[in-house]
Amino acid sequence: MKNNHSFHLVDVSPWPLLGAFSSFSLLMGMTKWFHLYDNSLLLMSICSTLMIMYQWWRDVTRESSFLGLHSSFVSKGLRWGMILFITSEVFFFLSFFWSFFHSSLSPSIELGMNWPPSNIETFNPTQIPLLNTLILVSSGITITWSHHSLMENNYKQATISLALTIILGIYFSMLQAYEYFNSSFTMADSVYGSTFFMATGFHGMHVLIGTIFLATCLFRLMNIHFSKINHFGFEAAAWYWHFVDVVWLFLYLSIYWWGS
Repeated sequence: MKNNHSFHLVDVSPWPLLGAFSSFSLLMGMTKWFHLYDNSLLLMSICSTLMIMYQWWRDVTRESSFLGLHSSFVSKGLRWGMILFITSEVFFFLSFFWSFFHSSLSPSIELGMNWPPSNIETFNPTQIPLLNTLILVSSGITITWSHHSLMENNYKQATISLALTIILGIYFSMLQAYEYFNSSFTMADSVYGSTFFMATGFHGMHVLIGTIFLATCLFRLMNIHFSKINHFGFEAAAWYWHFVDVVWLFLYLSIYWWGS
């Protein structure tokens, strides 16, 4: 049957509904873990969410790479969707920066009118935070290298540089976990601990999501799912990773350097 329009009307899919239920159970599992110290529902929800993600991405991959349903018009719509998603993420992190500067520029009397509070031993911004900054900046270079290599049909360089980006992302997450384990304060230590772990923790979660996103692209790249003109999935991952890089620069300058 020939369509008289350039839109892609998706087939009936169970993944949006199942994904919603799985996300809700993930939230309930975290609540149960926090209050009852039982992580059984959380682990089951994580497994179901990962299964749904895999199968949903598999269907989208088939639509774009094998069925040819992602025309230039559809790809343009997907690009705008990704731009709006990243814009929403910008405002998400803006709320954390707002909270941090609201508390730090006029510290309350409960904090001794000092920032950081006198009982907080902050991180040295020239140690692990600076190393993590260099790691993310380097990963921004390697993902750009991979993108340009793909546009030149150089699949070997694109694969190597994308793999390097993933390794750098994993290394960043390992260093951040080490930093958290050796922290002298917790999220319960005044508004400083709350704003620090909320802002850097959510950024760390975005790094993990971005790493999974890039690993999916590496798998697709190795299976020749991308071409020099049809690789929006890769572009979306690269945009997301650059967003993560920029947010970290603001986090480093404001929370680690200026805030300490």
